[in-house]
Amino acid sequence: MIIEIIKFIVLSSLIVLISKYILVKLLRKLAEALNLSAKVVGDIAGVATSVPEFLTVSFSAFAGLAGTSIYNIISSNVINLIQYIAAVVLNKNQKLLNNKGIKVQLILVMATILIPILMVISKIELNINFTLVFILLFILFYYINSNVHKLYLKKQDERIYNEIEKEKKWIKGKIKVIIKYLVALLCTSVILYFIGDNLGNVLENLKVAFNIPEAIIGIALGFITSLPELITFFESQKHYKKEDAKEGIVEATNNLLTSNILNLFIIQTIGIIIINLV
Repeated sequence: MIIEIIKFIVLSSLIVLISKYILVKLLRKLAEALNLSAKVVGDIAGVATSVPEFLTVSFSAFAGLAGTSIYNIISSNVINLIQYIAAVVLNKNQKLLNNKGIKVQLILVMATILIPILMVISKIELNINFTLVFILLFILFYYINSNVHKLYLKKQDERIYNEIEKEKKWIKGKIKVIIKYLVALLCTSVILYFIGDNLGNVLENLKVAFNIPEAIIGIALGFITSLPELITFFESQKHYKKEDAKEGIVEATNNLLTSNILNLFIIQTIGIIIINLV
């Protein structure tokens, strides 16, 4: 079974490396080509960095490892927050967290951690009925985040919006570039799918061979799948000039919140559906 352990390490590492060096960079280039605001770039980065969780949770569910998926989500969301705080501290942007909008977003992030922990403590069974609850919570969190941004953070994007209005000709010159990025994203997603499929088989073999608790496998996957967020949290704050440092925080925070919301409410919902179908 040493071969299975090696496969687990290699396949997990491939998911992280492809997400970090290809998927995340492609999405950032696409966002920049479209002249998107810091919030939207953060949202896109959040979607991109949740792809590893989507793959590991989905294929764990196909393998019948229901416990693995929930512990994967808990681990990922906790580590995401720790990495976010570390990135803010190392970039000396702590003062920028005083914004009311950022504080509300961080409260929502804490909720994405506490909800699954309470589910595990309460030993709530993940059945198909939970999918509706998760979808409703996703809509609620998304609504709150959108309104918080409009109330407290929109001013950070006004300069970017004004620049976009002055540069209407960008579309014609960048259509080919945008198509190229979209095709590259599609190819990357296909590659990740096949890697994830193999990882699901390896997880099932490891569980049977070593009788490893699903919680341990899920936590290990959480560490692995959270590495792309670490990269984007640092890059988002280094991407902007000193006078625009707050936009870096806006991007990083939206990256964190979007990633955690997707992990818990959407990806976990997909996992529940797969488990019940299988």
